[in-house]
Amino acid sequence: MYQILLPYIKAFVAGGILCAIGQVLIDRTKLTPARILVVYVVAGVILGAVGVYQPFVEWAGAGATVPLTGFGNVLAQGMKDAVTEKGILGIFSGAFTAGAAGIGAAVIFGYLAAVVFRPEEK
Repeated sequence: MYQILLPYIKAFVAGGILCAIGQVLIDRTKLTPARILVVYVVAGVILGAVGVYQPFVEWAGAGATVPLTGFGNVLAQGMKDAVTEKGILGIFSGAFTAGAAGIGAAVIFGYLAAVVFRPEEK
């Protein structure tokens, strides 16, 4: 039973810590939420580029891949793989290729939610 729940507990704790850090930044600094989102993506890129984020992903699972730091890590990993495969031109295509599935899913599910719930203008 414990082995079944452990991945969920790890994901909850990791995601919760990342969210708590964001909330502290909102409450205690003058950073806007948009700037905090950018900081999270850039932190994911930097941590992914230096190889620190992947062990965190392996430990935390969805708690590390779902937040914006995970998106930054995907961009960094995609760019790194594309540079290895295509050379310097991979810098321009790697991040787009790696992030396309997540961005596409966000657009499709956002559209479906808008169709199902029929938002109204105020």
